Amino acid sequence: MAHTSSLIWPELPLAAWQDTLDTLHMWTQVVGKMKLELCPHINHWWQVAFYVSAVGLNTSAIPYEDGIFDAEFDFIAHRLVFRKSDGQRGEVALAPKSVAQFYSEVMQTLHSMGIDVKIWTTPVEVPNPIPFEKDTQHASYDPEYAHRFWKILTNCDTIFKKFRSGFVGKASPVHFFWGSFDMAATRFSGRRAPERAGADTFTREAYSHECSSVGFWPGGGDVKGAAFYSYMAPTPDNFANAQALPKEAFWSNELGEFLLMYDDVCKLSSAEDAILDFCRSTYDAGATLGRWDRAALEVPASSQSAKRAS
Repeated sequence: MAHTSSLIWPELPLAAWQDTLDTLHMWTQVVGKMKLELCPHINHWWQVAFYVSAVGLNTSAIPYEDGIFDAEFDFIAHRLVFRKSDGQRGEVALAPKSVAQFYSEVMQTLHSMGIDVKIWTTPVEVPNPIPFEKDTQHASYDPEYAHRFWKILTNCDTIFKKFRSGFVGKASPVHFFWGSFDMAATRFSGRRAPERAGADTFTREAYSHECSSVGFWPGGGDVKGAAFYSYMAPTPDNFANAQALPKEAFWSNELGEFLLMYDDVCKLSSAEDAILDFCRSTYDAGATLGRWDRAALEVPASSQSAKRAS
């Protein structure tokens, strides 16, 4: 493991845990779709997101009949824990098993707690989706790599919240999306974005307003490892030529965003400083090129300096 600054950043080679990643992605979608079904809609689909907790990823409260329940992926004890506001509790083991078996166990556990929810069982944001009840292909779970991934998310949660604190305009929570399987923190200019021709319902709602988003993603496709990302929507002219920090950051033409590879960050003297530099430099460039009203949207630098000194 690489030790940089005060945080511990474990190795996360994509090839070593790809099967676990793919399976865990589907498991989180099983639970996430319950939020999609039961929670009132919030702009930009924020109601469906998960949040980092002291042991894993938590759904936050989900309304059901005259009470609430929540679900938590515990990556220390390796259990999916359900808690209901009447005191009932149920668990599903996180262990090597197919998505079909996991889905069945989840539904049986909820039924035993008096919770019956019907979800659309086809996964989203993945190629060649297999309905949960038919998916025997994804059946891997390596607890060590699941724990490492969560540990990185806890670090990112702290850093992205520090970055978010410098903004007083509309901004998302720091949250985890189970569809794209990434952590994100998004800022908004306050202006509506141009309509996206041919966009689906999800995309139209997600990008209804101008935004700047940073986040962490475990990788996939042409990106062969975990990476931090930063993009603007819509993309301002000349954004691709902006000077992103640290020097290891680069523009991806394929994705239309800046990337900073996780492995590169772990080699630096302070990973935390490097990630904050990446977030700040790409936002600064994008907000300036996009002509955001930065004076109205940002905490004055003097106020931030005073807070750090106190």
